[in-house]
Amino acid sequence: MIRDKIKVAQDRQKSYYDKRRKQLEFQVRDHVFLKVSPVTEVGRALKSQKLSPKFIGLFEVLSRIGLAVYRIALPPNLSNLHPVFHVSQLRQYVSDPSHVIDLDPVQVREDLSYDVYPMRIADYRVKQLRSQEISLVKVIKTISIGLSKGVDGTVMGLRISF
Repeated sequence: MIRDKIKVAQDRQKSYYDKRRKQLEFQVRDHVFLKVSPVTEVGRALKSQKLSPKFIGLFEVLSRIGLAVYRIALPPNLSNLHPVFHVSQLRQYVSDPSHVIDLDPVQVREDLSYDVYPMRIADYRVKQLRSQEISLVKVIKTISIGLSKGVDGTVMGLRISF
C-alpha cells in the first residue's frame, strides 16, 4: 500500500517534469550559444566585466559525444576551456534574417575616421558649462543601421565630430 502511494507520487512528479522540460538535441553543424556560469568557468575565461552576458558566442556543434553532451568549436580566446559541454549549458540559435545588418560601403581614412553627412538639423542650442559654452546640435542623419542620433558639434555647417 505504501509502495503504491510512492509510485503514484513519483508518476505525478514525472508528469510535472515532462510538461515543463523539453528535450534538447542538436545536430552537427548547428549553431549554439554557451551559458556563462562559474560551473563551466566561462566567466573566468572571459575578461572580467561588471555586467557579463548570460550567453556568449555563436559556436558550431562539432560532434555529439553522449546522450546530452556535445563538443563545440571554441575560439582561440576561450582555448583554456574544455570544448565538451552538457546540453543544459547550451542554447540553440535560431537564424533570423533580421539579425543580419547590411553595411553601407564607408570610406575609412588612415586615422580610422569617416565622414557622415547630416540629412537634417533638428535642433541647436548652446549649453553653459562653468566657463565654457558647448554647442549642441541634434542632427537627423543616416548611419549604416538607419538610426537617428544626436551628436555634438562646434559650429553648425562644419564637419561634425563624434
